[in-house]
Amino acid sequence: MKKALWIISIVCIITMNTMIFASAEEKKSTKDQNLANDAKSALLMERDTGKVLFNKNEHEKLSPASMTKIMTLLLIMEALDEGKLKLDEKVRVSEHAASMGGSQIFLEAGEEMTVDDLLKGIAIASGNDASVALAERVAGSEGAFVQKMNEKVKELQLKNTKFQNVTGLPADDHYSTAYDMAVMSKELLKYEDITSYTSIYEDYLRKGQENEFWLVNTNRLVKFYSGVDGLKTGYTSDAKYCLTATAEKEDMRVIAVVMGSSSSKERNEQVSQMLDYAFNHFQTKKLFDKGDKITELKLTKAENKQTDVVASESISTLFKRGDSMENVTTEIAMKEDMQLPVQKGETVGELIVKDGENILSRSDLTVKESIDNASYATLWKRTWQKLAKND
Repeated sequence: MKKALWIISIVCIITMNTMIFASAEEKKSTKDQNLANDAKSALLMERDTGKVLFNKNEHEKLSPASMTKIMTLLLIMEALDEGKLKLDEKVRVSEHAASMGGSQIFLEAGEEMTVDDLLKGIAIASGNDASVALAERVAGSEGAFVQKMNEKVKELQLKNTKFQNVTGLPADDHYSTAYDMAVMSKELLKYEDITSYTSIYEDYLRKGQENEFWLVNTNRLVKFYSGVDGLKTGYTSDAKYCLTATAEKEDMRVIAVVMGSSSSKERNEQVSQMLDYAFNHFQTKKLFDKGDKITELKLTKAENKQTDVVASESISTLFKRGDSMENVTTEIAMKEDMQLPVQKGETVGELIVKDGENILSRSDLTVKESIDNASYATLWKRTWQKLAKND
């Protein structure tokens, strides 16, 4: 009897040790080898799927400093995409814009500069004056632009972000989180031209003029980490050193956010380690590029009965290296209550990527061209064509 109890005790001890070991291994895997130790908060996200690969205090409200300009750039890129702003258009700099302190490109009141150059000033040098100048052009005033920023926050369903200015200069009740910054960056990267600015390491404004200005990217990883092509640094004495970076390798794009690092060196090292982790352990398979035709929309009461429905963004699947993708499928879900007219770029459905019954991602589908109501002449013509066919 004693021998039997002894054997049972040994088995129980072995079982418990195995369970503890397994639990420890699982916990270790979720902590992802001590990433972002120096940061107050951090997050690593795959762009196409929005899958979070690592997080640390990702919903903690902190000062984003100049990472605020990710939202500023998002609204500017939207305005360009909608034709409300043109790259070769010249913007006159106001007294208010020229008065901005902190990082700047030293704009003078009354000076005129193209949207293209102002974008460089924001994306490369984090120019506060350039940010305000473009914000005023888009919305009429900085205050009106900030209102648009906070409306976009609600549209993106971000619960822990509030902006008081377009620059990230210190202000009460101005905050965001690592998670929210990653989601904003995901949205900004839908405008693929943005990386043609954020990837520039150095350039010049007013080239050849007396007031020529040398731009050097505040994000040194653009030069020193292969694949990094954005997005935005940040620093104030309150926020400490922050960075939202994006990199692309083998068709996989990731977003890494760190907030509250102790130095720029630590900030860059933390982000580099996070990027290494992503590219070493995961990979993606591209399903569709932005703008690829997914299906067609046929509306009998539209001027053009048939319109292409396209992907609003790059669409991929994410999986761990070595895992199978045999069960991955896609489904199209179109809106049922379609009302005409429909504007170009308007969402009309979504593409759902699934692994078996598990939903991996959802992406908006948009119309390639605007859809107007059919004219009376068009409807009359179609009626006669239908009658003739029936005869």
